[in-house]
Amino acid sequence: MTLRTALAATSMLAAAMSMFAPAHADAPRLESKGDTKQLIVGGKPTLMIAGELSNSAASSATYMEPHWKRLKDMNLDTVITPVSWELIEPVEGRFDWSSVDSQIKAARANDLKLVILWFGAWKNSMSTYVPSWVKRDQQRFPRAALPNGQGVEILSTFGGDTLKADQRAYAALMAHIKAVDATQNTVLMVQVENEIGMLPVARDYSAPANAAFREQVPAELMNYLVAHKDTLVPAMQRLWVERGARTSGTWEEVFGAGDAAAEVFAAWHYARFADQLAAAGKAQYPVPMYVNVALNRPGRLPGEYPSGGPLPHLLDVWKAGGPNLDFLAPDIYFPNFVDIVDRYKRPDNVLFIPEAHNSDNPIAPANAFYAIGQLDAIGFGPFSIDSIDEDPGALKDAYGILQQLKPYILDAQGTDRMVGFKPRQLYDETLVYEPEMRDVGPYRFTISYADLQKPIANPGADVANSAAKAAIAAAGGIIIQIGPEEYLVAGQGITVTFKPKANDTPLAGIDSAWEGHYDATGKWVAGRLLNGDQTHQGRHIRLFPGKWQIQRVKLYSYK
Repeated sequence: MTLRTALAATSMLAAAMSMFAPAHADAPRLESKGDTKQLIVGGKPTLMIAGELSNSAASSATYMEPHWKRLKDMNLDTVITPVSWELIEPVEGRFDWSSVDSQIKAARANDLKLVILWFGAWKNSMSTYVPSWVKRDQQRFPRAALPNGQGVEILSTFGGDTLKADQRAYAALMAHIKAVDATQNTVLMVQVENEIGMLPVARDYSAPANAAFREQVPAELMNYLVAHKDTLVPAMQRLWVERGARTSGTWEEVFGAGDAAAEVFAAWHYARFADQLAAAGKAQYPVPMYVNVALNRPGRLPGEYPSGGPLPHLLDVWKAGGPNLDFLAPDIYFPNFVDIVDRYKRPDNVLFIPEAHNSDNPIAPANAFYAIGQLDAIGFGPFSIDSIDEDPGALKDAYGILQQLKPYILDAQGTDRMVGFKPRQLYDETLVYEPEMRDVGPYRFTISYADLQKPIANPGADVANSAAKAAIAAAGGIIIQIGPEEYLVAGQGITVTFKPKANDTPLAGIDSAWEGHYDATGKWVAGRLLNGDQTHQGRHIRLFPGKWQIQRVKLYSYK
């Protein structure tokens, strides 16, 4: 069955629906603002305060029925949800949209948006979400192989029919979403595949893969490396430039023998497959499309982690091979969150965290504040959100604050009027919590992280008390300038001091500091006017541990 034939029914449905619906709204898109990009939906910027469902949740409308309201009640506005190939095309060429339509209907009923995860040829490296007719036909849909020729449950990127079948299903999905949702934009974006990568070795060793590995590195990759030679990530600089920056040759001639060349080879072919999939989908409905990544543990070899995904050291390969992919997104389960997201926020890559530390992790809210406030992330989504929606804890409170701040965040994105902060952790969970300085408007702010009782007296000292360490690790916040000398300071577990940046007025004071909140209409509702002990006699702004809050602060300078 051709792609054109498979899409005919969906196209006819779209045409019929257009007779009774208003003209299609613009598809969601990414648009530049200052030094970043924003997600534009219905002509307006949006911020995805999100959560990702567990892998099998969306396969059952009955299972999901009680969760939709709970997710809304915990202050989400976006649900990141799987759509699997095996459910929508159980018989080749015959599509069943019930699993898609039930989610769109439920999301609309609860005023939620969706990001679709396409579980197609690969999910967590493996190929277990493909239909039975794909699994059982290894002639048409060949498997990747180990060096001894043994197949693995991972489809090969060198299966031409695999790409065609995945494209057909993905394009049909996008055509259906356009037909049923283009006027309402419930679906904001789509993730292409899920955590692509080869296991348990660095690359596919099937006969077609071995033949391709002996060929010349494609000119498209060579040209990209040459054009971006001075800005390549350090690992690619070492791999290519320090080996002589050859502009042609086989994979081993250009990148060296062993796993390094094998992983670049795997990355290139995964990127090309995903890019062609995205192109087929965008031809039907051009919403933003991205690929996510399962990160590598330090010291592990390719294949001990999913080799060839859009990992930090392979970002240049994926940028060269995936021009139809709008961005690359990290799934983050490691403690060194700050180090990871800093590597994915690039001039050519807007930041989105579709999957993060399990949503009951106390550090998740602070991670969201850092990514959104400091790096202009377009969204943040802890994993398995349905597993905690009955008892969401701090995440609900933190998300409530982000919802209140959303208009101010969106206004400040791409400018120097917003910063975010949290204590930095290393991969081994060592906590780095020295005070941090941020310049916003005419003032320089110093942020210290509080323990359970008082500001830290010796920020460089080790934290022996486990409760204090946990409180510090969970601290974080955001500062947004909303007037010449007026700021919103939000978060928890922080103490903020300030001074003018200008040398002619060396001192700063607090004109006023109000605690409060924004109501459903966006109006500021003031609480206490803070002074005295609450501001250390005008010396600092304090947001106590364990309570996510907003303070509206006006400063002044004096000599």
